[in-house]
Amino acid sequence: MQVTFLGHATFKIISLEGVRILIDPWLDNPKSPKNCDRGPYDLILITHAHGDHLGNVLELARSAATEVIAIHEIQQYLLSHGVPNVTGMNIGGSYRTKGVTITMVQAMHSSSIQQNEEIIYGGDAAGFVVRLENGRTFYHAGDTGLFYDMKLIGELYQPEVAFLPIGDHYVMGPREAAKACKLLKPKIVIPMHFGTFPLLTGTPEEFKKHLAEFAPEVSLKVLEPGETVEL
Repeated sequence: MQVTFLGHATFKIISLEGVRILIDPWLDNPKSPKNCDRGPYDLILITHAHGDHLGNVLELARSAATEVIAIHEIQQYLLSHGVPNVTGMNIGGSYRTKGVTITMVQAMHSSSIQQNEEIIYGGDAAGFVVRLENGRTFYHAGDTGLFYDMKLIGELYQPEVAFLPIGDHYVMGPREAAKACKLLKPKIVIPMHFGTFPLLTGTPEEFKKHLAEFAPEVSLKVLEPGETVEL
């Protein structure tokens, strides 16, 4: 699969069969590369409702050719705002579309939409395990703290690639993310959600140090915004 990091927690994935997937579509984030790919995409996956993850979905999903996948409460919010093709699901369930199997798994985080002075409930925060047409499987953890049931995610779905937040303060820090790798046992880990704002102080260098302690068998791949790799 082809993976492009678009800054913060936003990734573009292109499968072997050419399915174009965008995860947490905040293309206007401070680390986003200039002239980044704004679609069209086949699938847009949203882990939770915060603005730095809901991002530009209202702009990017105006055509019914793009299917948005999110938890039920976000589905209802997007449908009410004119997004034509949104599939709602919930934690523990799997959904198959375009040859891709998407499983929604838990995350330890909050989820809401701030609309003027109103806070709108956004359902639970989640992560996604995605199995592509050729069986390659990745896990995007969304925003999360460390939780021991990551071990179950590793055992059940055996993701080869894990996208994990390392920024600290709002999400796991580098040490917690390294421990998550020990539980998940991916072949490759790609850090995300760091350096976008001053509060997100965790660094790939710290992560590398803790990874050597907790899960030295996991290969660390640090991507610069705009960088593409074939995995």
